[in-house]
Amino acid sequence: MAQITLADLEAAINYWRKLQPATLGQPLAAPLQALAPTYALLALARASGIEESDLPAASQQAWLAWYTSTPDTPCIAICSTSQGDEHCKGCGRSFTEVQHWLAFSPAEKRAVWHRILAQGSAWRFNRYAERA
Repeated sequence: MAQITLADLEAAINYWRKLQPATLGQPLAAPLQALAPTYALLALARASGIEESDLPAASQQAWLAWYTSTPDTPCIAICSTSQGDEHCKGCGRSFTEVQHWLAFSPAEKRAVWHRILAQGSAWRFNRYAERA
């Protein structure tokens, strides 16, 4: 099982803060009320993330709504795994990740995104960045 990272929870919180800003005298929007306690507990514990299955239902709904606003796949339509490469030069995913992408959970997909972003070596980050 993959973890939902603290960074992704923070991104979801910022997404909802922009979408439904707080106003003076009004309670926080429901998605923010759902995400904030989980984020705070992880930050306080200095944890890097939470298992997808351990995320409370309301937090999971708010996180998934943010997740659907992000690009689903890192693919830029230049797939070198079809030529036998173990890792795609275009997107940075492994052959197995490309092959099973549709079966991955949102947290598993985000874990792949975090890895390829950290590596930054795929063509999507340099040669063909305009396609991304």
